[in-house]
Amino acid sequence: LLQPAVSVGNVGQLAIDLVISTLNMTKVGYFYTDCLVPMVGNNPYATAEENSMELSINAEVYSLPSKKLVVLQIRSPFIKNKYRPFCQTLLSWVKSSKCARVVLLSSSHAYQRDDEQLLGTPLRYLLTPDLEKAVGGLMQELNWKEMEKVAAYPGINDTEKVLHIPGGGITKLLFTESCSKGIQMAVLLKFCSEGDNIPDAFALVNYLNEWLQLIKSEVNTSSQWKIPSSWRLLFGNGLPPALF
Repeated sequence: LLQPAVSVGNVGQLAIDLVISTLNMTKVGYFYTDCLVPMVGNNPYATAEENSMELSINAEVYSLPSKKLVVLQIRSPFIKNKYRPFCQTLLSWVKSSKCARVVLLSSSHAYQRDDEQLLGTPLRYLLTPDLEKAVGGLMQELNWKEMEKVAAYPGINDTEKVLHIPGGGITKLLFTESCSKGIQMAVLLKFCSEGDNIPDAFALVNYLNEWLQLIKSEVNTSSQWKIPSSWRLLFGNGLPPALF
């Protein structure tokens, strides 16, 4: 199961858009929940006038059986104090659906990084203990950087370290709950700032592709991903025409 966290810059959601659009995934259902702000709109992945008027809602499920891949796209923010009920419902669905593993695409405020997090790549990963046993070695081969823990009380007690993902929305809660429930979950995230987050989305989806090889490519570039038609409405002239 591949899904986004509703986090800073909506980077995870944009990256999921690229996956669904590029792989031409089929919508197979909806994820019903009262934890998200209700919304409805036209088909964000329309390819012709015939399917442009299909309706989409706040949480939808897409499938690609050939890659054993299911994607949950979330399109609206959470209602206040509804984070925990959503996580419980989601993880219950993951277990009942027998998902082998979950990959959560997220982001975190770049301006709140500590000194160690300023070094090297802005991309990080987290693995639950159960998934660490299965793919931890591969992450080392890819030379990926694990999300660093930071001081719980900076300047007072720097020895006690905690996981801190500012701007990450449900990321930390979903990850810690998965750890306690024995669910295999990976979090892939990028440090970023609010603004034009298209480059961040490309960076995150290329990061994902290094591991899962959703599309075959010798060099990860933006041009290999298919831009959804809805991005024209979101970003106007912010995207070069060549990307469409």
